[in-house]
Order: sequence, then structure tokens, then C-alpha cells
Amino acid sequence: MWRGLWTLAAQAARGPRRLCTRRSSGAPAPGSGATIFALSSGQGRCGIAVIRTSGPSSGHALRILTAARDLPPARHASLRLLSDPRSGEPLDRALVLWFPGPRSFTGEDCVEFHVHGGPAVVSGVLQALGSVPGFRPAEAGEFTRRAFANGKLNLTEVEGLADLIHAETEAQRRQALRQLDGELGHLCCGWAETLTKALAHVEAYIDFGEDDNLEEGVLEQADIEVRALEVALGAHLRDARRGQRLRSGAHVVVTGPPNAGKSSLVNLLSRKPVSIVSPEPGTTRDVLETPVDLAGFPVLLSDTAGLREGVGPVEQEGVRRARERLEQADLILAMLDASDLASPSSCNFLATVVASVGAQSPSDSSQRLLLVLNKSDLLSLKGPGPRPDLPPHLLLSCLTGEGLDGLLEALRKELAAVCGDPSTGSPLLTRARHQHHLQGCLDALGHYKQSKDLALAAEALRVARGHLTQLTGGGGTEEILDIIFRDFCVGK
Repeated sequence: MWRGLWTLAAQAARGPRRLCTRRSSGAPAPGSGATIFALSSGQGRCGIAVIRTSGPSSGHALRILTAARDLPPARHASLRLLSDPRSGEPLDRALVLWFPGPRSFTGEDCVEFHVHGGPAVVSGVLQALGSVPGFRPAEAGEFTRRAFANGKLNLTEVEGLADLIHAETEAQRRQALRQLDGELGHLCCGWAETLTKALAHVEAYIDFGEDDNLEEGVLEQADIEVRALEVALGAHLRDARRGQRLRSGAHVVVTGPPNAGKSSLVNLLSRKPVSIVSPEPGTTRDVLETPVDLAGFPVLLSDTAGLREGVGPVEQEGVRRARERLEQADLILAMLDASDLASPSSCNFLATVVASVGAQSPSDSSQRLLLVLNKSDLLSLKGPGPRPDLPPHLLLSCLTGEGLDGLLEALRKELAAVCGDPSTGSPLLTRARHQHHLQGCLDALGHYKQSKDLALAAEALRVARGHLTQLTGGGGTEEILDIIFRDFCVGK
């Protein structure tokens, strides 16, 4: 239905299209000579739908749809009757907002029509806008691309906006909002200014090194600034992909011997019957994955086959896949039956999986593991507890839910270490593009330190500065920009 409405609007759009010009960001906005329009509030019936326009003819369209001589006060909501400019037929009584450029989201003249959200109303307004000369339907992400081209957002802020739209958990929302607010961009701009100053010192020494007017210690000052920047870049690059995990989800794998309660735990954490639960060993024979929100963090939760020597080729393949998935995990939930810790399967699991992960050198990049002893309800109140030689562990009963709060709190702490805490500390690097440019900058600074020739040292600083400039959007190629803006929906 809504796709058909958009096709009608596209067919109604006509008028000249001029080639775009380069703006303050250095990136062209496709078709920026035309005025674009789109439904911005999402598809489907709703109480209020928002239709927005951006471009030089926005004010003209507002006048002819409202049959008014004067535009309403800027940035104030006004109630107006919208009519079809071709037939004069009333379309809807709506709130309209006029945002004259450059004080608008895109930096251009913009209008928002807050209409009733029925399909017939939205269709009528879209077709009316498509009939205005110089108007055309917006492409995906084109409003934001125009904001970028007009210097209203830098590229890291654009990425933050895209992540905010797609955020599904509290941690993702906090991180995206920090990036949209410009924290990462401001940090990179500060680094770029440091390199600009160091480059100026080096070039001044090249040009005026023989003069007495040059201050002493110019090169030494540049070296100090470069060393401090190297330390800062190294700290951010050692974040072990925490920002990328926060954006795309940490991989948590539930593993253990057969009948330890792995599937029950997956169902409990995901709040839905993802896995079949049965007292028969070997019920789960493949990797079952489900995305979940755990303590505000995005997680891809995997249920795996019980680790044992398979009794058949299908189960053997399931065990092989389980071990393969274990190697890819960011966090391992190792499960054992608290009432059966002396069994050969439990002892073998403790000696292989738990001991091997625990033996890893502690670092942010190593796998993390939580040992969970399930079926605590089967332990006798007066009987002996779990073995005293066990590694640190949590007691849980998937049947009664006892111990679940403690497990969720432990998961929150582990996931904060794996993904980073978006509410504190320095901005996280949420994309591989960020890592690439910071690593390129760090490599160029290494060439600067090794250069014996001052001209080569200055060139290394230019390369390093170029990487930081590209990270925030200066000098970015069209291919990169196309990929980033493709993540947006039509109307944003």
C-alpha cells in the first residue's frame, strides 16, 4: 500500500533537476538543486504522520498548499487547511512548521506537514507535493546527506544519527547519542589541530631554520605533541572492538555437557521458547541463535549442543559446530549440573573448556567466562555444597528462577567490559572505518619519528592529519558516503 503511494508521488514529481554544488563538507548532495519531500514518520496507519520537504521551493509549496500569501512564523506550529494546488480540493487540516535555512536540519529551507496519518490523507499530500514544479521524492538518507553537505553534521555525527535510529537497547542508545552529540568528532578535530600545529612547527623550521627569529625548541615541541598523540591513539585502538560489539551485538555462547540446562537458560534469558527442553540428552544438535537485550546490552545468544563424544554422525556434527562457535564467543556461559559435578562429563568440561579459558592472560581482548551451576534446587539444604576447589561460580535454578538476578548482574558487568560503558569514558570506536583511519594516523606518526629528512617528516604529518580529516568526513570518497547514507530510511 505505502510502496504504491510512493510510486504515485514519484510519477507526479516533475520539474528541472540541477547538478549539485560542493558545500562546506566538500561532499556533494545528490540532486541538491531540487526540492525533495518524503514521509518521515514511518509507514502504516497512525494518529499523526509527518511529511517533510527540503530545498529552495519549500516556501513556495507551503504557500500554494495553504493558499496563503505570507509564510507562517519561523519555527512555530500553525494550523492550516491543506488543498490540492491542481484542483483546489481540501486534503486535510494540519499543523505546518516553516524552517528557513540555514537554521534547519539540512541547512536549506524546510517545511514539515503534520497531517492525520490515514493512507488517503498521506497519499493526497504526497501527490500534491509531487505536482509542484521542482519537487521530487527524496532518496534514502538524502535529508541527512544534505545536512552533511551543508556542514550541519560531520560524518561521525551522521553515523551516530543512523545508529540512534537503529538502536534497540539502552546501551546502544546512549552510545549513539554521544556520537550524534559530536564527542568522537570533537575528539578527532582536537587531534587534527594538534597535528596542524606540529606540522606548522616543522615547516617553519624547514623554511626559517637559518633565521634568528625562530624560537628555540620548535622541533622538540612538535615531537612532544606527536608523542602525546601517539599515546592517545594507542589507547583508543586498544579498545578491543568494544564499540563495534556495542553497535552490532556481543556474541554470548551457552555451553556445557548434555542436560546441564543450557536450553532452559537460553529460553529464560530470551523470554521465549527458543530451544526445545527435554530430559533426553543430546536434544540440541545444532547452534540456535537469538538476539536479546541483556541488561541493556545487545547480545547474540547461542544455544549449542552438549559437549560429549557424539553417539551418531548428526550429534558429532553438532558438537563440532558448538566447539567452533566457542572459539568465536566474546563471553562464554559455561553451565554444569550442580547435582552432578562428579560425573566424567562435568570433570572433563571443567578441565578443558573452563580451565583453558581461565588460563588465558587477562586482557580486554581475551574471551570472558562465567561458570553457572544450574539445578541448585536439587542440592540438599543440609547436604554439602559444590566442591570447594571449583573456580568462581554462580548458583542458579532455571526451574525456580532463584539466582537469576545475580546472574543478570554478573552479565551486566561482563558485557560492560566486553562492549564498553557508553555512559562514561572516552568515545568508543563503533565502526571498522574508525579503526582504519586511527591506525593509519598512528602508522604515519611512526614514519614521522623514523624520518631523518624534515621534508619526509612533514609529509608523514600531512598523511596522519589526512586520516583524521577523512574520519570526520573531509575529503571522503563518494563510495564511502554512499555506503554510510544507504543505512538511512527514506525521509531521514
